[in-house]
Amino acid sequence: MRRDEPVSAIMATDLVTLCVNDDLVTAEKLFAEYKIKHIPIVKGKEIIGMLSNTDMQRVSFSDVSEDETHVDSIVYNAFSIEQVMAKEIIAIPPYTSIKDAAELLTKKGFHALPVVEDSELVGIVTTRDLVKYLVAKL
Repeated sequence: MRRDEPVSAIMATDLVTLCVNDDLVTAEKLFAEYKIKHIPIVKGKEIIGMLSNTDMQRVSFSDVSEDETHVDSIVYNAFSIEQVMAKEIIAIPPYTSIKDAAELLTKKGFHALPVVEDSELVGIVTTRDLVKYLVAKL
């Protein structure tokens, strides 16, 4: 395991993103379709927030279907993405070491970090990516 290996070696680059004007119903569909836990919110190619599956659960706590897989869209229509997303995000450049990214995730309690180069979102690294990396190196 190289101590200086860059996060660009493990980050996801085929990103699912949303715009602030999209709705939470669309977000729910994307979380389910792509089986992801985090969606960067962008304005053009610049990241302005992060929406997590946990954020969605927080606003939908009261109206989950019997099979617990679908939330009534009325609840989601009561909120905008801008109201629900995390606005204060920490982004890292692609040359950040995997070790430094892991330390940042651990220290801050995040589960995903957007990867930004020249103010443009180029990837995302998650705790899942780090675990896959670790397993492959063992």
